[in-house]
Amino acid sequence: MKTDIQIAQDVKLVHIKEVASKLDIKEDDLEYYGKYKAKLSDELWDKVKDNKDGKLVLVTAINPTPAGEGKTTTTVGLGEALGKLNKKAVIALREPSLGPCFGIKGGAAGGGYAQVVPMEDLNLHFTGDFHAITSANNLLAAMLDNHIHQGNALNIDPNQIVWKRCVDMNDRVLRNIVVGLGRKTDGVVREDHFIITVASEIMAILCLADDMKDLKVRLGRIIVAYTYDGKPVTAKELNGVGAMAALLKDALKPNLIQTIENTPAIIHGGPFANIAHGCNSVRATKTALKLADIVVTEAGFGADLGAEKFFDIKCTSAGLTPDAVVLVATVRALKYNGGVPKTELGGENLEALKIGIANLEKHIENLQKYGVPIIVTLNRFLTDTEAELTYVKDFCEKKGCEFALSEVWEKGGDGGIELAGKVINTLETKESRFTPLYKKELSLKDKIETIAKEIYGAASVTYDPAAETAIKKIEGLGFKEVPVCMAKNQYSLSDDATKLGRPTGFNINIREVYVSAGAGFVVAITGTVMTMPGLPKIPAAEGIDVNNEGIITGLF
Repeated sequence: MKTDIQIAQDVKLVHIKEVASKLDIKEDDLEYYGKYKAKLSDELWDKVKDNKDGKLVLVTAINPTPAGEGKTTTTVGLGEALGKLNKKAVIALREPSLGPCFGIKGGAAGGGYAQVVPMEDLNLHFTGDFHAITSANNLLAAMLDNHIHQGNALNIDPNQIVWKRCVDMNDRVLRNIVVGLGRKTDGVVREDHFIITVASEIMAILCLADDMKDLKVRLGRIIVAYTYDGKPVTAKELNGVGAMAALLKDALKPNLIQTIENTPAIIHGGPFANIAHGCNSVRATKTALKLADIVVTEAGFGADLGAEKFFDIKCTSAGLTPDAVVLVATVRALKYNGGVPKTELGGENLEALKIGIANLEKHIENLQKYGVPIIVTLNRFLTDTEAELTYVKDFCEKKGCEFALSEVWEKGGDGGIELAGKVINTLETKESRFTPLYKKELSLKDKIETIAKEIYGAASVTYDPAAETAIKKIEGLGFKEVPVCMAKNQYSLSDDATKLGRPTGFNINIREVYVSAGAGFVVAITGTVMTMPGLPKIPAAEGIDVNNEGIITGLF
């Protein structure tokens, strides 16, 4: 079997204007980045904004395991299959970060015969959006330090600076640093920190902003530091909004590429789901809904992170109503949750499956709280037995879910016909009664505890003293009614990555809380999750190369 990158490189791509024509987008509304990538013009929205919205389908998954689930692959394959069933469909995805691409997770273009292409471009730089976000973030950091160096007219306390620099790379040594060393002209010596670009508030702002006007308002609200008497200092007060907006002017425009089967794919924005809100941009999703009958989008990692934030942050902020949700799992991943080592997942093991399916059960129950119809799909592997597949199917149907097998990795759109049929039937026969998990009037602690207990299944929530103090300060600043963005490991429903399946009786510990005033949410960090990841012992970067003809190898 060919590798993913070999499959992608063997595909015959069509010019991006042909892909755009499937969505009735004229060439005048495309800004080309070569033959196979384009940005959608600002003027396009004015032309389509009065169109009737299509149906919005979210693809999410159980907690990720080393066995693999295939959420993005399913998203892409479902979009391809809908096209084969003569539906005007578009896929709306996030852009990949260089961090996991060179780390352990790899890229985010799907897999097998359900990929978005050109996959090398998508995974490496793409149209420069992340570079623009990184530059805007670090410009603000530079202006902040310069302001202090040049006399500190705003009375900023260097010990209360909360704005961090960023880079789109896993680099653990940058988590905690000292800046300003050297001569007096080199600035004020202070402790500083880096986060990965996808955790930057600028990323969240770009993904939640409706247009340039909204973007600038949100940028202006960013809190960068506090004064000696505890008052917040904003980006607007540093006069940094205009320059940041200028850097983000083109990054604000959604990107259009295609799948292996030439299905349109709008790719834009890329906040992580374990340390940020995990959804593609509101602008891309809203544009897609005006261009297609069915929009297939995804949220990062498991439903406890991605789907919860999609519903409670993105949908509530943007006024979106999801019409259906596809929950992805594999027999192998469920057996892994049941205690089977990765090396032994190929053999039939119904007992382990019956234990591990508790993870799927919890995600089903969580999604049902939102009132959106659910279709469970299993990515089929050659080692899956009929008894295992039948057990999962019966289990899901008893839980009130539609069920479909998926073979999109091997067969592309043809392998997603069963799933696409179930999705179409659900959209035509079932009504979404979407309701967010919590009311905005609740206190921040009540929101945190609602998520921890209702979604994760925690028995209790504790707070480090610094988190307690931060919550009181944030509510005192008037940010009580915003959503909460929980930063948690993706591998477990708990804040302990080793607790698989459906853990119970555990405590969730909140160690840090801060407000992203421009994005419009409060971030609560649990356990040991890091906003700047590190590389593994053998990073994926060691296997990536390019030959004399410019052909890249080793990406996955």
